Amino acid sequence: MTDLASVLDAFKAASGCNAAVWTRAPDGTLSWEAATNRAPPPAALPPLSEGSKPLDTSDGPTLIAAIPGPRRAWLVVGPSDNPAVDLDSQLRFLLPVVSQFLQSALEVEHAANELAERYEEINLLYTISEILGRTVSLEEAAARILGEISETVGARKAAVLVNDTTRRALTAVAALGVRAGDVPDIPVDDESSVSAKVFRTCHPTIVDANQMMWDGEGSFRKGAMLSVPIMWTSPGGRAEPLGVVNLSDRRSGQPFTAGDQKLISAIATQIGTAIQNARLVRESLSQQRLQQEMQHAHDLQMRLLPSVDTVAPTATVAARVVPAESVGGDLYNLFRLGPGKTGVMIGDVSGHGYQAALIMALAMSASAIHAQTTADPGETLAALLASMRDELATTEMFISMFYGVVDRNAGRLHYANAGHPHAFVIPKSGKVERLPALDPPLGMGSGTPSGASRPWTTGDLLLLFTDGVSDARDRQGQRLGEEKIVEVARVHRDETPARMLDRIFALLDQHTGDARRRDDLTIVALRS
Repeated sequence: MTDLASVLDAFKAASGCNAAVWTRAPDGTLSWEAATNRAPPPAALPPLSEGSKPLDTSDGPTLIAAIPGPRRAWLVVGPSDNPAVDLDSQLRFLLPVVSQFLQSALEVEHAANELAERYEEINLLYTISEILGRTVSLEEAAARILGEISETVGARKAAVLVNDTTRRALTAVAALGVRAGDVPDIPVDDESSVSAKVFRTCHPTIVDANQMMWDGEGSFRKGAMLSVPIMWTSPGGRAEPLGVVNLSDRRSGQPFTAGDQKLISAIATQIGTAIQNARLVRESLSQQRLQQEMQHAHDLQMRLLPSVDTVAPTATVAARVVPAESVGGDLYNLFRLGPGKTGVMIGDVSGHGYQAALIMALAMSASAIHAQTTADPGETLAALLASMRDELATTEMFISMFYGVVDRNAGRLHYANAGHPHAFVIPKSGKVERLPALDPPLGMGSGTPSGASRPWTTGDLLLLFTDGVSDARDRQGQRLGEEKIVEVARVHRDETPARMLDRIFALLDQHTGDARRRDDLTIVALRS
């Protein structure tokens, strides 16, 4: 201790007295820490309670006293170059100085030792932070972390178990000394399992070699085992167990300690964050895939709908379909039926979403066949119902449907209306005529759809829309209503069908604003 030697040298220069500090090692041997002279070790060492005692030496008067503090040390003062010096006063002066110095040196030594002892743990925490920063896969991160942990604590068997919430079982995502796939699942309510108990109680535990031995954990346990819950704290501050880390079969043969438990608990928290991050990543990827699939389904459904140019130049048509979800149950169809004849169909499958979209697709394909093989609209809807009766009964769904055939040469509109409420003719005079429902929706009644006919004049407008349009609601829940839509069409009846639909959808947007759309929207306008 060169610093202590400097203190004693300064003391001798000021007082003329020699001084030495002796310490006793655990094996009982005495050695000097620092001294102004190399006197032999004292023969008698007084305890702390006895204060200072004279020390018999041939060089002159000398005092010795035990130094207060945790170290077994003694301070020797004397002999002095000046016989008149009061050795007792000099010892009382120097004793607290040396005591404080030894205490400070001991604290520094302990801090250095603890830092050295915990270097591997600190390095482990740093390494795990790096692993989590570079890895997305939970299995890869867990395997690498488990390897680092086991190396630090000297475990030859280990496992990271994660709770499968669907099956309520702990499943191995990484293991040491055994393949993770060979570790059996552990039910979280199993009373014999250490892992299940730690998961349920959220408390780490160290079990002895003969304590709670269970065959289900035999693949990753040999002898004593340290088991620590993997915890994750939600943004709201609620702690949630996600799994368990188990370590066993220590190479040193030494038992696991409270320090090991504290270290693994800190690491388990990091693993919990990794598990939660991996889940969020997987959910995000699944959501992206779902969105892509729904977009593909939407695009496919839109391609099923015919182009309005299909019936040109016999008729001028505008049509729009806007599903409430990515796919919906609204449909329209257009048919060329011979010189001067145009078929137009609109339908609304009950409900919306995927099931309604499947019924819509079936109706589209079946109607394309029946419209070409039957001349009367009532017969067409009857044939369509016969084709779809089983599917409608199985799904407990129905379709409101209007089908009209404009015969421009004969000046007639032949139509059948199976429960579709919004079908209108707007002639050039502007007097709106509703085409009423003649039969219940397809799939709702047991009868056969019938047909009807009315005059048709060149320039007349046929306006068809589904109830999602008239039922569109604003943020206060107020319906748009059928009257406003029909009035827009009546006022602008001389414009092109496409321009008229622009005005109707502008009315819709103005009414609903940012309110959530509740149903599919479909509008068809035809002039011939």
